[in-house]
Amino acid sequence: MARYLDWIDKRLPLSEFIEKHVTGYPTPRNINYFWNFGSVLGVFFVIQVVTGVWLAMYYKPDEALAFGSVQHIMRDVHWGWLIRYLHAVGATGIFFALYVHMGRGLYYGSYRSPRELLWWIGLLIFLGFMAEAFMGYLLPWGQMSFWGATVITNLFTAIPFVGQGLTVWLRGDFAVGDATLTRFYSLHTTLFPFAVLGGLIVLHLSALHRVGSGNPEGVDYDKNGPEMVPFSPYFITKDAWFLSLVLTVFLYFVFFWPEAFLEPVNNEPANPLKTPLHIVPEWYFLPFYAILRSIPDKLGGAVAMGASIFILALLPFLDRSKVRSAKYRPVKKVLTWVFFLNFMLLGYIGLYPPDFISPVGLRTATLGMVATVVYFLYFALLPVLPYFERTREPWKEEGRG
Repeated sequence: MARYLDWIDKRLPLSEFIEKHVTGYPTPRNINYFWNFGSVLGVFFVIQVVTGVWLAMYYKPDEALAFGSVQHIMRDVHWGWLIRYLHAVGATGIFFALYVHMGRGLYYGSYRSPRELLWWIGLLIFLGFMAEAFMGYLLPWGQMSFWGATVITNLFTAIPFVGQGLTVWLRGDFAVGDATLTRFYSLHTTLFPFAVLGGLIVLHLSALHRVGSGNPEGVDYDKNGPEMVPFSPYFITKDAWFLSLVLTVFLYFVFFWPEAFLEPVNNEPANPLKTPLHIVPEWYFLPFYAILRSIPDKLGGAVAMGASIFILALLPFLDRSKVRSAKYRPVKKVLTWVFFLNFMLLGYIGLYPPDFISPVGLRTATLGMVATVVYFLYFALLPVLPYFERTREPWKEEGRG
């Protein structure tokens, strides 16, 4: 066996690559379990690709056949129900891991120099997964799929001058129909998972291995210093244990509660003549949907929703403190936890109609306006924190950055 490996290494530096980027990759010994969600994301992405390729073998991207083909997969194809539920629940797993992964970066200042590019590529991956999930949500061709796509694509009409033409181009017709389904299927199964997301993930990992992993202390360690250990066996075993825990929870939902994240209305075939009482997107879009609805004007709401995502790219410039980690920044720590809770509140608001009376006695429309202001207020306060925040210096020793 060693002889064959030597033959390969002379022609392809496989062992050197594995040693440099996997087994021997220097990793800070003090990173916690929040850093494991990067590996979780990778595993869920593989699950989505494998199950998606399998589902594409039986799915029919035709408005007259799409809904029936999904029912055929669920009822007639051997183990089809399992593959579909793995794919559907896997989308929830990806976005849960994404939000925790991004939240960890927000809390510990992983967007700060020299990791700005790493953060920006990660945001592009987030946007790519949002687009991938949106296009995939149309494919079952159920009531919520059809009307959700109609509402979201209709937002493009708010763009001055080019909105109407852009919407028709995106749909492939004047309304969501067969052309929309065909092009969404094509993009969902080919360009986005393999070219866009695959390429961005490779870039993200390349940038990570260039600048190194961050850590809860928010300081940069010497790659050869005592604070660093090789990725294998220490963090491979930690990842394996954590992945087994996550996959246990994931498989519980797949086998025992697969409908937890699926809208019951989507079990009805799409009907352009019958509008659901309340159109609601998937849970991972709810906070941004609540921001969209919080502005009475269509264009203003669309701008606010887009700004709520793209403002994350400005974090390396907005946060000017000399200390990265919120662990040593008492004011930022409180503000960040308020931001997380407010984000979950926005998700709750997006789940209900605008005239729904919340437990605090306010209509969700009013509560959404307040939560939207709080969301953007977090970013407005970051640049001024260094002027009055009393930070603690991260614990250092000689030889640390």
